[in-house]
Amino acid sequence: MSILAGIVFLGIPAVTALGTTTDDFNRANQYYAERAFDSALAGYQAIERTGLESAELYYNIGNCHFKSGDLGRAVLYYLRAKRLNPSDDDIDANLAFTRGFTRIQMEGVQLNPVYSLVESTLEPIALNTIAWIASGLFVLFVLSLTVRFGLGRTGSVVRVALGVLSILLLVAVFATTFKYRRDYVVRRAVVVAEDCPVLSGPTPQAQIELHGAPGLVVEIVGGSGDYYNVLFENKRRGWILKDRLAVV
Repeated sequence: MSILAGIVFLGIPAVTALGTTTDDFNRANQYYAERAFDSALAGYQAIERTGLESAELYYNIGNCHFKSGDLGRAVLYYLRAKRLNPSDDDIDANLAFTRGFTRIQMEGVQLNPVYSLVESTLEPIALNTIAWIASGLFVLFVLSLTVRFGLGRTGSVVRVALGVLSILLLVAVFATTFKYRRDYVVRRAVVVAEDCPVLSGPTPQAQIELHGAPGLVVEIVGGSGDYYNVLFENKRRGWILKDRLAVV
């Protein structure tokens, strides 16, 4: 699906992708196909309020917000969808396309090349997948220890296998920890308000450093009262009212 096609035609997912055959989801899809985006959004949001988390559902909500001109919440829901399904090309394409409409672009800074390599390598892999790989390697590692010490096998093949598994297990544990921290420990938020002054301190009297715009993504590094202390992608920091942001 092309970038534009994903937004214009939605790419209606199968209802079974949500793990249910709910008529509400079919009805919301039909509203979207008929370009009744407000009705489609209301239908998807009703499903969301049941507590369901689904990349397909978040993707559809993001598309509805984009079609309604709400860039901030479109980016928000694409990011939520991406966290659940990081390898989906349609999500990546629509996210990049939507962020291109943000009227303020924050130029990034060069990161540590090792960190950048690890991040880009792990980005398309879901946390659950990495965790399962780590679990499987741990089981194999325990079996190798049993063969080596429990059964007294000291052959070179056993020793090499144990060494290789040790290295792979360490890599998998590191990858799991990195991915978990990147996706769940580091709190990210999206500017969703049209009026979003970024202040030098957590008070209304503080100096305005710049103005944010819907669709900008920030990292929440602290808070005080009604304000979040945030870090922009270009490493500028400031304070923003909490109600101007939505946490991913």
